[in-house]
Amino acid sequence: MMMQEWQENGTYVMGEVLVNTHVPFENFANLTTWLSFSCIIAWYCVSRIGWKRTVRLESYRMALVQLMLLGFAIICLYEVLWSFTVLNAEITAQMVLDGTTPDIDRLAVHYPDPDRPWNLIFATKIWLVGFIISAHAFYLSKKPRKALEDLEP
Repeated sequence: MMMQEWQENGTYVMGEVLVNTHVPFENFANLTTWLSFSCIIAWYCVSRIGWKRTVRLESYRMALVQLMLLGFAIICLYEVLWSFTVLNAEITAQMVLDGTTPDIDRLAVHYPDPDRPWNLIFATKIWLVGFIISAHAFYLSKKPRKALEDLEP
């Protein structure tokens, strides 16, 4: 569907297919919601399985990882707030100008590339997942760690 739109019009809306496909039945949950939940669950599983590998990191490497995670969290939070603000502005503008409630699943922002706009529901959910994962990883990296020798008898 996305490739067909690209070949016909030279443009596509990123995430529109995921937002408009409902699983397991109509008006239940779209694929973006399932993707968001599965990413958060996968992150939790990865963090529980691989936490022992971080114990061996030296302090300067852990500091670099923490700085990177903090940067990711700040960028993702900014993008969530920006996407949500644009989404609310689009809804309000259409309600004020036309007096109708827009189909929020079809709202897209033509930034940064007009040929590849992002669906605002998709963008908000994906950036929120990115923020949750990077903030949780930063929290885990700041949490006091046990030595590996204390863990193994």
